[in-house]
Amino acid sequence: MRLAENVAGTRKAATEILQLCFEAKDWKLLNEQILNLSKKRGQLKQAVQSMVQQAMQYIDQTPDIETKIELIKTLNNVSAGKIYVEIERARLTRKLAKIKEEQGQIAEAADLMQEVAVETFGAMAKTEKIAFILEQVRLCLDRQDYVRAQILSRKINPRVFDADTKIDKKKPKEGENIVEEAPADIPSLLELKRIYYELMIRYYSHNNEYLEICRSYKAIYDIPSVKENPEQWIPVLRKICWFLVLAPHDPMQSSLLNATLEDNNLSEIPDFKMLLKQVVTMEVIQWTALWNKYKDEFEKEKSLIGGSLGDKAGEDLKLRIIEHNILVVSKYYSRITLRRLAELLCLSIEEAEKYLSEMVVSKALIAKIDRPSGVVCFQIAKDSNEILNSWAVNLEKLLDLVEKSCHQIHKETMVHKAVLRS
Repeated sequence: MRLAENVAGTRKAATEILQLCFEAKDWKLLNEQILNLSKKRGQLKQAVQSMVQQAMQYIDQTPDIETKIELIKTLNNVSAGKIYVEIERARLTRKLAKIKEEQGQIAEAADLMQEVAVETFGAMAKTEKIAFILEQVRLCLDRQDYVRAQILSRKINPRVFDADTKIDKKKPKEGENIVEEAPADIPSLLELKRIYYELMIRYYSHNNEYLEICRSYKAIYDIPSVKENPEQWIPVLRKICWFLVLAPHDPMQSSLLNATLEDNNLSEIPDFKMLLKQVVTMEVIQWTALWNKYKDEFEKEKSLIGGSLGDKAGEDLKLRIIEHNILVVSKYYSRITLRRLAELLCLSIEEAEKYLSEMVVSKALIAKIDRPSGVVCFQIAKDSNEILNSWAVNLEKLLDLVEKSCHQIHKETMVHKAVLRS
């Protein structure tokens, strides 16, 4: 039948041989037959595909873990390098990696998963591809390989989660690859979105990238299933507020901060609304008063979704409040003594100078310190051309105002004269 290229007959004969071995519970013979049948000269692709699919159903019915691993390895050898069984090979690799992980061999499991590049598989369902890549990312994070985790995570475009799943799929044209349906155990696209952002939070937490963590929580917050359930969105919104305050001041942070303040749900957690308003308002914040008020809420985060805010979060919160206060001072003062600046910041003169210098280095603001006289100048030194230009502009504005005033006086005089004549 094989030599006659009888597809149906060859396929039936191959699967029947495997079925007989399975019914006899002779696992060693089953492995041998899989290898022998796949190595036959001119073996048909469809027969090999059917054999692999048939044998995959026996994996969960093996008597012990050693037999299961042996069968998976046999099927992996058979499917290696064969494009028509690439999806089956990916699923087998995932099963083997899961076994390795359960045995505590996380590094081996991660290496196994990385061997398979599912993004090149045309026939695999989109959700299954994403789930596979997310599993690769998770194993890399578990083994603390953050560089590889980032490389793998970039294979997923976040826009894919916003695709409308309700749109009817077009029927493939002749010659096109037929995309297989995802298995029942693969989560939906929105569930995968949540898993993706939870993994990204783990990655960003490693480097304390607070703004990126905040954006990840914002994406989770926008998932419909989360927004409908107050038990889920309240802890997520709390996290968004904390990480917005912890994030360094920049245009993206300001934009997110203002967008979050406009959220109606924020009124459900008034303390956090007050916290964000304090950060937005250009007024000096007393650190001790703020910490005493929010210390319990800060500690409470450990027992909520996502766990604690990080080991350095407490220190970073204090640093952000100091930075906010320095920005406020620079808005209201053009020159100030270091002693007075330290008083406003509730710091020693040395600490105030240190934090101010760090902000100048990071280009968060422009300032110069005259250390002998102990004066900080927040103004930019202007050259003679700039001074002359600003003077000329101001003079032009003054003359415009005088001209407008004269016009108004003349108008009023004319109206008054007209009234008197009548």
